[in-house]
Amino acid sequence: MAATITKHERNLSAIIHASTFSKYFIPFGNFIFPLILWTANKKEHKFVDYNGKQALNFQMSMLLYSIVAGLITIPFFIGFLPDLFDWDHFGFHRLSDLNNLNIHISSDDFRFGRLFWPAGITGIFQLALAIINIVYTILATIRTNEGETFKYPFTIKFIK
Repeated sequence: MAATITKHERNLSAIIHASTFSKYFIPFGNFIFPLILWTANKKEHKFVDYNGKQALNFQMSMLLYSIVAGLITIPFFIGFLPDLFDWDHFGFHRLSDLNNLNIHISSDDFRFGRLFWPAGITGIFQLALAIINIVYTILATIRTNEGETFKYPFTIKFIK
């Protein structure tokens, strides 16, 4: 397949993959620009059609994984909400003792502890997704510019 691919097709495919980085400048740019480039050229170039589908499927998969990770933490945050509205939580009941400045910090007094585990795990997962997205998008851009077909890992085929 690499022998019949023109320089124009390779460049267009690489631009489709690289255009997913526009999400850092324009909201949903990682869907808008590849979609525009792909739909404008998919009927003329088979290689561009393949790469456009790959790029869009990968970006939709990453968005889905990110949403699922966020949804998993919702029960933990809802369980935390009743403690948030406890006026003792912020120490408002001791405003009259402000002149004494008796400062004591103990890990037993820290009530946010159960919030940090799910938020921390989700944060690490979101960071891993961002790194995977950046690394594989760069790899796809380089490989398609060389005329190779690239298949993203962890991708759900939304567009077939």
